[in-house]
Amino acid sequence: MPAPLHANRRHALRALSALLLPASLRAAAADDPSLEAADCVIPAKAGGGFALTCALARDALQAVRPVRPPLAQRYLPGGIGAVAFDRIATGKLGGPGTLVAFSSGSLLNLAQGRFGPHPPSAVRWIATLGTDYGVIAVHRDSPYKRLQDLIAALRQDPSRIAFGAGGTVGSQDWVKAALLVRAAGRDHKAMRFVSFEGGGDALGALQGKHVDAFPGDAAEALQAIAGGAAVRLLAVLSEERLGGALTGVPTAREQGVELVWPTVRGLYLSADVPEAAVRAWAAAFREASAAPGFAVLRERHGLYPFALTGAALDDYVQAQIAAYRKLADGLGLRRWPS
Repeated sequence: MPAPLHANRRHALRALSALLLPASLRAAAADDPSLEAADCVIPAKAGGGFALTCALARDALQAVRPVRPPLAQRYLPGGIGAVAFDRIATGKLGGPGTLVAFSSGSLLNLAQGRFGPHPPSAVRWIATLGTDYGVIAVHRDSPYKRLQDLIAALRQDPSRIAFGAGGTVGSQDWVKAALLVRAAGRDHKAMRFVSFEGGGDALGALQGKHVDAFPGDAAEALQAIAGGAAVRLLAVLSEERLGGALTGVPTAREQGVELVWPTVRGLYLSADVPEAAVRAWAAAFREASAAPGFAVLRERHGLYPFALTGAALDDYVQAQIAAYRKLADGLGLRRWPS
C-alpha cells in the first residue's frame, strides 16, 4: 500500500530541511528532533486553546531556531484530547517528531480515567508554555450584564441557563459551570450543559445565541472577540485582575464568587521516544521560553507566565492530577481506573 500523502510530505520536508541546515548543524539534527521537521498535534477542532498552544510552540521555536522548518499543525479531534492521548499511549501515533498539545483540562480528564486505561506516565511531559485563565462569557446582547446577574438567574432556576463549552460532563469547562452553579447555592446536577468538540465550536454557538453562557478560557474568547464575535466577558477566573486585553474584566472574586481556574498549556511526547529526544525538546523550549521576545509572543497568544520542563513539570503534573481527583470526588464524578 502506498504511503499516505502526509507521510510523503513529512519525509520530503525532512530531506529538504537537512539540505538547508548548515553543515555544523546537520550532524546535531540526527540526534535532536527539535532541529528537524515535526508536527504539533491539536487534539480538537479549530479555534480553541490547543490550537493556540501549537501556534505559540511553532512561533517560539522559530524565533530561536530560524533555520528549522516551521512546526506543522495537525488536527486530531476526539474526546477533547482522548483520541490523541490513546493513540500516543498505544503507539499508533508518535515518534520524536510528534508533539501533542495538552492543558489543565487534559490533566483533569486523566485524573478521572477519561483518557482510557493509561497512566500519566504513558507520555513524556515536555514543557508548559504559559497559562490561560477561565472566563464566564455571554453574548453581547445578553440580559446578563454582570456575573451577579447570571448568579441571580441560576439561583432562581439553574436549568434556565444553557452553558455551552468544550467537553462533556467532567471536563474542565463543565467543572467551571458546576462550580458557578454551586456558588449560586444550587445543585450543579440540575444545570444544562451543551457539549462541543472544543472552545471554537462552543463560541460559535454562543455567537448564534444557541447557548446562554460560555464557561471557557480567556485566550480563545479573546481570539473570537478579535475576530468580530459579539461576546461579553462577565468575569475572569484569576486570583487578581489581569492586564492586557483583560484589564477591564473583573475577576469572579471581585464580584463575590470564589472561583479561580488557571488553564496551563503545554506539550507532551510519546513515552517510547529515546531519552535524548526528550531532553532535546525540553532544552529547545527552555531556550525558547528564555528568549527576549518570548514574553511578547506569549502575550500575543493570550497567555500569562508559566514555564516548566523536566522534573519540575513531572512534579506539577502529579500534584495537579491528585488535586483534580479530589475535586472530581467532591462533584460526584465517576472515576475510571487508569
